Amino acid sequence: MQSSLKIFMAELIGTAVLLAFGAGSVAMTVLFVPDNMTPGGIAMGGYTNIVFGWGLAVAFGVIVSVRISGAHLNPAVTLALAASGRMTWNQVPNYVIAQMIGAFLGAGIVFMVFYAKWILVDPTLSHTAGIVSTFPAVEGFLPGFIDQVVGTFLLIYLILAVGNFIKNPTENMAFPFVIGAIVLIIGISFGGMNGYAINPARDLGPRIFVWLMGFQNTGFTGTVWLVPVIGPIVGGILGAKVFDWTIKE
Repeated sequence: MQSSLKIFMAELIGTAVLLAFGAGSVAMTVLFVPDNMTPGGIAMGGYTNIVFGWGLAVAFGVIVSVRISGAHLNPAVTLALAASGRMTWNQVPNYVIAQMIGAFLGAGIVFMVFYAKWILVDPTLSHTAGIVSTFPAVEGFLPGFIDQVVGTFLLIYLILAVGNFIKNPTENMAFPFVIGAIVLIIGISFGGMNGYAINPARDLGPRIFVWLMGFQNTGFTGTVWLVPVIGPIVGGILGAKVFDWTIKE
């Protein structure tokens, strides 16, 4: 059994890798095609790069951490596993705190690497927080909440199905890329409504980072920041429970 510290570091580093590559793919798309941006801040034609970037980011985050911590990299995964009896509740804080710090650091890495270009594109930091955090396509709590519940439900249900299908997934190199493919298909199919965070740490950690850096559009007004926190938790727990009630062997 791995020590709590080693699990903490695996989750922190794995989540940082996930954010660095994932948000980095968004930065590459947004910051280098500034004249071709939509009002929401995504370069036209660049969405394919973004979803593939996030899918591969998840795969390599899993590779980093899966043999140590199981590669949750997501509080919704951790809470779903605890709620369904797959891990004990006293392990949850160690995982979630590490994931939040890792996501914060991953956003910081992206901002540091792209800083010189970033301030050329958005010198007042008024409209580019969406590079590392998510924003809704439609105002209001419910549209994004439904999107996040459904997306995270699919994520957890399919992760458990893959784990049920692959023997010793932590020893199988196909496992990380299958998990990345799940994130990829969720992004392709459902990514537009709320930026497909499907991960409270992936969104809240970077959002705290941009707030501390002085960005103007942090999303900490109204319910923008709540949707990708509450929705994935609800969807993740539902996904694990429904999996157990339906096809669990």
